[in-house]
Amino acid sequence: MVSRKVLTLDFLKPILEFEFQLDQLQKIVMSTKYIANFDIINQELISLYDELNIIKTYLFNSLTPLQRLHLVRQSDRPTTLDYINNIMDDWIELHGDRGGTDDSAIVSGIASLGSRSVVFIGHQRGRDTKENVLRNFGMASPGGYRKALRIMKHANKFNFPILTFIDTPGAWAGIKAEELGQGEAIAVNLRDMFSFDVPIVCTIIGEGGSGGALGIGIGDSVMMLEYAVYTVATPEACAAILWKNSVKSPVAAESLKITSSDLKLLGIIDHIIKEPLGGAQAYPDKAFKSLKAQINSELDTLLSVSIDDRKKRRYTKFRQIGKFYEYALPKI
Repeated sequence: MVSRKVLTLDFLKPILEFEFQLDQLQKIVMSTKYIANFDIINQELISLYDELNIIKTYLFNSLTPLQRLHLVRQSDRPTTLDYINNIMDDWIELHGDRGGTDDSAIVSGIASLGSRSVVFIGHQRGRDTKENVLRNFGMASPGGYRKALRIMKHANKFNFPILTFIDTPGAWAGIKAEELGQGEAIAVNLRDMFSFDVPIVCTIIGEGGSGGALGIGIGDSVMMLEYAVYTVATPEACAAILWKNSVKSPVAAESLKITSSDLKLLGIIDHIIKEPLGGAQAYPDKAFKSLKAQINSELDTLLSVSIDDRKKRRYTKFRQIGKFYEYALPKI
């Protein structure tokens, strides 16, 4: 595997520098472990590592919405194919929308998850510039959403649960995409996903942006990794539209309520999946294990419910989003 340089985020630099210095000091101490007071020095190092973990915990618990967005945009964060490779026991990718295109920004296929056969669909980002160009930075075209729909119809026909993995800044907004019916392709997906008999579990694993995310985001259970974000528009786009100034991005990010805790409170998502300290990119194996366990749990629950009840709950859940009540204030 080729090693790629990951851009260090400003808010992480002091922590990473301290951790690097500790690692270097530990190497020196371990290479000269027969020196006097070795046990005392080693104990001090262990204490410093404990303090570092406490600082990390405070830092990641207090991340702003915009910092979370920057965290999940890092190139070393696990992608859809990383999760598929590590969660599924066996899988095969299926290509094409049977209309002449095969969008690389959407990956899909059939897999075995334990004793179950499932279908997976997800946005796929690249890890470097070359791969991002190939994957169109995870921004799907109309052909990508039509490919996703073809695979979902296949799943519904053969009674395979559908798993979707959302990680996109939004659908491709090019002129060609509009000419090919981008809006129509997403709208048809929304309509048909409500009609499927099989269980649908959707997981936002990174950045869930706009209709591009929602095009594969209608499910019986909508889950979200702890540091992931889910938004109607990126904070940068929101700031540009409202204030004509990208400097207002932090304000936009706060106002949009894009974090997992905000969205759980609003009833837009059902479950938050805890990430390891530092995010899924810090300890990918832990993230894979947590998500696999939660997916299996959700499928067990959903398969115990009748098809009609499951479809009614799915429809009702999304009809409730954005619902509010107005009350007249009592006269004093």
